[in-house]
Amino acid sequence: MQIDRFVFAQGLALAPMAGVTDRVFRKHCRVLGAAMTTGEMVSSQPGLRATRKSMKRLDFSGEPSPRIVQIAGGDAGDLAEAARVNADAGADIIDINFGCPAKKVCRKAAGSALMADADRAAHIFEAVVAASPVPVTLKMRTGVSADRINAPRIARYAEQAGIAALAVHGRTRDQHYQGIAEYDTIAAVKAAVSIPVWANGDIDSPAKALAVKQATGADGLMIGRAACRRPWLFGQIAAALAGRGVPAAPDLATECEWLLGLIEQIHDFYGEDQGVRIARKHIAWLLERRPAHIATATALMQAEGAVRQRRLIDGYFAAAAAAAARV
Repeated sequence: MQIDRFVFAQGLALAPMAGVTDRVFRKHCRVLGAAMTTGEMVSSQPGLRATRKSMKRLDFSGEPSPRIVQIAGGDAGDLAEAARVNADAGADIIDINFGCPAKKVCRKAAGSALMADADRAAHIFEAVVAASPVPVTLKMRTGVSADRINAPRIARYAEQAGIAALAVHGRTRDQHYQGIAEYDTIAAVKAAVSIPVWANGDIDSPAKALAVKQATGADGLMIGRAACRRPWLFGQIAAALAGRGVPAAPDLATECEWLLGLIEQIHDFYGEDQGVRIARKHIAWLLERRPAHIATATALMQAEGAVRQRRLIDGYFAAAAAAAARV
């Protein structure tokens, strides 16, 4: 899969997720097999570009190209200017957010709310592509609701405007993340355009990845929530797509090493106080994978201080290894 001069092995991509795909997590997913990663969405409003949150989200230092910035907003002029500003600052690709279903985003007629007006969408695509000196991509949903599926039409407008590639989450805006993703609409989008298409939604195993690839004909696969919980899925799916044996999930020692490394880098990136809070979401995903006694889970989630948080995680894995050895 290729966009401009960038080639993505097997088209395996980490979906952009606010509050998740920071520089630290992107780096780890690349190491574990993701061919492409995109930063957390940043607002296109001029007054919000220089906030601490935006600056953290725009921190790509030490990352290899392509550096992909996702912009969100509802005003074509603001989005066009944000594309130019971020490209001038070093972004290799600009991605437009037409997929976020969060109320605070949609209230501002941004994110997936933009799926409601195809003509307005076309105007936005034209403005952003004209302003951006680098390729522009699009992340969208299938439509606003089940009775308003319009992704193929919006995809055609995107291609006509010069959008280089697009990703389709197989849910409507009003589904948020509920229900089951459908892939017929993604297949219809792929049939409607000649630019590369990523399929996104509920890809949580190598078998599902192969099934979605076959069902949609998509050029690539984009993984979101499943990657939060099991980021080694990228390596497993890459092996399945290549017809190789799928590697096993990491053992306890490997997972412990991976998670402690991730959390230590989160502490360094955000500073101790904020880093400890942000690391808790990764601990919560650990507890989904490997449930713990309620007292242990509570201690892990409420730990204060970077050293104590890491010590508790190390102890948790040591206890899990001891229990496994007794079986």
